[in-house]
Amino acid sequence: MNLCARAVITALFLSVLTVSCGPQNPNSGTRTTEETVKLTLSQANRLAQLPLECMQQQFPNKLSQTLGNAADMGLPQELHPAFYGCYDWHSAVHGHWMLISLLKSFPELDNRDTILAQIRKNLSRSNILAEVAYFQRATEKSYERTYGWAWLLKLAAELHTWSTPIARELEKNLQPLTDLIVTRYLEFLPKLNYPIRVGEHPNTAFGLTFAWDYAVAVNHTVLKMLVEQRALDFYREDIGCPIGWEPGGFDFLSPCLEEADIMRRVLPREKYKQWLTQFLPQLSNPSFTLEPGRVSDRSDGKLVHLDGVNFSRAWCLYGIADVSAEYAHLRRIADSHIRYSLNSVADGNYEGGHWLASFAIYALEAAAAPKK
Repeated sequence: MNLCARAVITALFLSVLTVSCGPQNPNSGTRTTEETVKLTLSQANRLAQLPLECMQQQFPNKLSQTLGNAADMGLPQELHPAFYGCYDWHSAVHGHWMLISLLKSFPELDNRDTILAQIRKNLSRSNILAEVAYFQRATEKSYERTYGWAWLLKLAAELHTWSTPIARELEKNLQPLTDLIVTRYLEFLPKLNYPIRVGEHPNTAFGLTFAWDYAVAVNHTVLKMLVEQRALDFYREDIGCPIGWEPGGFDFLSPCLEEADIMRRVLPREKYKQWLTQFLPQLSNPSFTLEPGRVSDRSDGKLVHLDGVNFSRAWCLYGIADVSAEYAHLRRIADSHIRYSLNSVADGNYEGGHWLASFAIYALEAAAAPKK
């Protein structure tokens, strides 16, 4: 896409955002009179262009590869014929998830046929088997553990819950890699003695959350039970999470809120409220505020992570807000986090554009999710 086209898309995106989200104070947990942020068809069309553009873009690329010998080297598309675009493997995976999710939510999505054709090409049976072969290399037992694993299961769950013939085709093609990732979880989680509490890829709570969602979607009892047990082992006794220490300079996940997100899934509602009262007691205070992560340079691939932390905080806060009325005010804080970062997703900087649209979509879906 040339610079003029990017400028047009960005301008249109910003105009849609202004209408749907209204004015904001990014440093406040309060909102003005506008409605909760929501995903519109116009926004979906703008955001869909980002993964569609980069899912076949081979360079720049971060392979995160462990070399056993010279024969292990290769071009990204040779090593990962399904998920070689969008800078790194996991970003390619969640870009595919995002497009599937948008196709489900917006049947009238622009470029629908083009999107489907590209996804079918990438997720062919032969391409997925090549991905499986890569994961089975002796040097790659921990490849994409557990962040990329989690997004692969998120993609698999999205296909499983889409009632169309093409979804059945793609789900069947993806199944060998899905099964391998499930096996990796089942092998790894019992060995993990301590959770990883960082705000980047290895975060254990995030990895458990999407694994849980997949297990529930496909009724995988063994995986579901293991995720539940490990979450309880790791987090049941936690109290007083220091959310005031967040975010770290490169965070795109909130260690405190991601933990609250998985525990919301595995604990019954009343027990969860009791746990949350000990873990983050300040959340129930209607005056609680949380400033969005401030990004100083969106052309820096690490500093732009903080746009991601705003989206991931938002999806966690929306989930907590739906637990009971005493947490309803958290939606305002989630809204402010989305507003701070959403209009920068399509700013033309590849450092954030190759992945942030997926985070934005997941956060906006969480905003619209019906209360349980």
